[in-house]
Amino acid sequence: MVYTMIAPIARVLLIFAVVGSALAAPPKEMADSLATIRAVGPEGQGNAAASAAWKRLAAGDAPTLVPIFEAMDGANDLALNWLRPAVDTIASRTVNSGGRLPVPELGGFLLDSRHDPRARRLVYELLSRVDAPTVDKLLPGMLNDPSLEIRYDAIQKVIDQAGQSLAASNQAGAALLFQQALNSARDVGQIDQISTNLAKLGQPVDSLKLFGFLTQWKIIGPFDNTGKKGFETAFAPEQKLDLAAEADGKTGKVKWRDYPVKDPFGKLDLNVAFGKLKEVTAYATTDFISDRAQAVEIRLGCETSWKVWLNGKLLFGRDEYHFDSRIDQYTMPAQLKPGRNTILVKVCQNEQTEDWTVEWNFQLRITDALGTPITPAPAETTTPVTSEPL
Repeated sequence: MVYTMIAPIARVLLIFAVVGSALAAPPKEMADSLATIRAVGPEGQGNAAASAAWKRLAAGDAPTLVPIFEAMDGANDLALNWLRPAVDTIASRTVNSGGRLPVPELGGFLLDSRHDPRARRLVYELLSRVDAPTVDKLLPGMLNDPSLEIRYDAIQKVIDQAGQSLAASNQAGAALLFQQALNSARDVGQIDQISTNLAKLGQPVDSLKLFGFLTQWKIIGPFDNTGKKGFETAFAPEQKLDLAAEADGKTGKVKWRDYPVKDPFGKLDLNVAFGKLKEVTAYATTDFISDRAQAVEIRLGCETSWKVWLNGKLLFGRDEYHFDSRIDQYTMPAQLKPGRNTILVKVCQNEQTEDWTVEWNFQLRITDALGTPITPAPAETTTPVTSEPL
């Protein structure tokens, strides 16, 4: 019944999803060109050969589009920078000349979520150029799509529908649609929009729980950052993370203390903890219990200089000050081990005194690759106060 109501392009997509791909391997010359581009490396490695390969690819016709998209699976960002323009060139030339895009093959690629999310987004945009109303009908089935860009559009459609329900004075229906959107939303702006609307409808959202911000921290400081030397200076917490020991701070002895975060967006405000100080450094640490070994992303928001360690290993750091902070501003791939995982964060404040330089804080959460919070396992019954040196 539903099938007969769907526009032609959607029928083609559904048929293709059922029967699977019957694509032949690309011709040898094309396969060689794709391999050349996929071999591009940093610092210009392979660029000359890639340039010649790109010209050969860009001269192709519409049937060559899907093999190019398939070559994006597992390709590095440098290779993608060559492959995307080839797709744009071929598709634009085909459409502008009145030709047809290979809709069945492109549809099969789009519906196969195992393909690279960025490549699938490009296919989604191409199909939208052919028949936007029908592609729009596919969005309800993409609320949990691995491509966050496609998911964004799918969720926005539900948000818009909720707005229409509000306009029609159907508050109960609007709340239900907003909840549906919230269950799948990963974009911070959309989540904020949804949460604001739900609060107006009498259904406030627990942002701490929703985002999974870490809130149970221990902090120590302040240490010195005169002349911005604190970023490179390994103060006591970096040498050995001993939560029972005192350390030499900027103006005397300092020690670790508990600091639970209550800010609705997980912000640990060091100005509140230590005072509105300048040219200082502070540390925060917490444990995260994982029920298994797993790949995660540690996501940080911070507008001053920072470093992050996981289980003694430096993940990343940035020695910059007073850039606008936002949720998930920095994303660091990491590997949790089973059991207790120790996170250490270092945050520096510089010498500037303008009003817009006062902020000294950070927020941190642990997620999967799509931004879904990872829930910690129940805490162990004992908490050691000493760990190995970092």
